[in-house]
Amino acid sequence: MDPLTHGLVGATSAQLFADKQKFRLASLIGGIAALAPDLDIFLGPSSDPLLTLELHRHFTHSLLFIPTGSLIVAGICWWFVKSKLSFKETYLFSVCGYVTAGFMDVVTSYGVHLFWPFTEARFSLDIVSVFDPLFTVALLILFLLAVFKVEKKWTVITAFWVISYFGFAAIQQHRATEIAVNHIQEQHPDYEQLIIKPTIANQVLWSARFIDDSEVCAIGIRVGIFSNPYAIPGECVPLLDWKTSFAQYQGTVLYDDISRFDALSSDYLVLHPNHPNVIGDARYSMLPTTIAPLWGITIDTASTNNHVNFDNYRDTSKETREAFLEMVFPSN
Repeated sequence: MDPLTHGLVGATSAQLFADKQKFRLASLIGGIAALAPDLDIFLGPSSDPLLTLELHRHFTHSLLFIPTGSLIVAGICWWFVKSKLSFKETYLFSVCGYVTAGFMDVVTSYGVHLFWPFTEARFSLDIVSVFDPLFTVALLILFLLAVFKVEKKWTVITAFWVISYFGFAAIQQHRATEIAVNHIQEQHPDYEQLIIKPTIANQVLWSARFIDDSEVCAIGIRVGIFSNPYAIPGECVPLLDWKTSFAQYQGTVLYDDISRFDALSSDYLVLHPNHPNVIGDARYSMLPTTIAPLWGITIDTASTNNHVNFDNYRDTSKETREAFLEMVFPSN
């Protein structure tokens, strides 16, 4: 989830446990605590870009780390607010904000190590985009009303909005899944590993990815709100058999890094169609009907003992924007 949304939800959570005199300070501490877990992006060294990805949404987002992470945040914040809040109050507001961080990331995609260290599995619901303006703008307005009026009823309304929107998102995902399954079964009855997630900044257009016969295929699902949902057929490309293609490099840093990126990408690796020597994550693309990965690693077989480079490949061309908007707001 984007930082603004994280902070607003964390602040709202802390407000629920504050009286009027401490309402705004609780908001500040809760917001800071909600943002703190994402400082994990600074933990990885620049020499190993994949380690930064592996550590993001890792132990700092774990349920088991909440008391410790909250204590660190509270310890820092208390030096600035100890004339107005006890440490116990500061810690309470910190916990309220910190606990929302992992759960807010779970509703998006990519996954969170929610139950570390008991499992290294990432958990995600894939029901809300990492950036959803409708959700965030309404959240901001309600939050500002609560802060300026210092009335808890607005906090309750804000919390109700968050829960209601996630419920609506879950319904939209269910509708998208039904359409995707019905569409796929007609031509790919033996498909596997179906992934359904919303496209960026909306709940109307969804992206489906599935694997069939060593290919990964893309489908767009126009769910709409009141209109009838329908599928938009997309392309299929071969999955990369990287274990065979790079078998001669076993034991090298290069081979290990490809293996690590494969795990991060849930085995959805493909060659990038627009960038030579780039292996990409086929789950994410600018358009739900195409497989042009948003990010990937560059393979340099002349430097097998150095870590791979990780880069983003977002296509924001006019053609891509127009194609996306046509799917979200079809002219017919």
